[in-house]
Amino acid sequence: MDIRFQIEQTRFNYRAAGILIEDDHILFHRQQKDSYWALPGGGVEIGESTNESIVREWREELGEDITVASTLWVTENFFTYKQQPLHELAFYYLVQRKQGKVQTEPFSGKEGDRLIYQWLPLRDLHHYDIRPTFLHKRLNEIPDSPEHLILKGES
Repeated sequence: MDIRFQIEQTRFNYRAAGILIEDDHILFHRQQKDSYWALPGGGVEIGESTNESIVREWREELGEDITVASTLWVTENFFTYKQQPLHELAFYYLVQRKQGKVQTEPFSGKEGDRLIYQWLPLRDLHHYDIRPTFLHKRLNEIPDSPEHLILKGES
């Protein structure tokens, strides 16, 4: 069970996301009904580390066996989504896979067409609605050591 709960009007979400960079492209996904792109990942389950979570999520959603290369960011993000205040604690990992190929067309994962995956060119990220928005700048400036970011109002 994912670690998500609500206290009064605010929802809390504990999430891990993976950043896979290949051939100057980054893999993103979006839900069918949404217009914005996010990094693949998902909720951390009770009793699970964030490292374990990201490996599990990629296997479940994409059928990909990945390894965690490094921790890039730990974020405390306070934002509103669909008129609801959210407090999200997220871990962003640089991940690697043993084999694979960057696809030029959008594709679906193992869970059907609920999520659309797309490799976006790193140099063109400013043309896309990417959330959280701090990723626009930070994905072009991958840190050498983990950074802790507190984000207010960045969905």
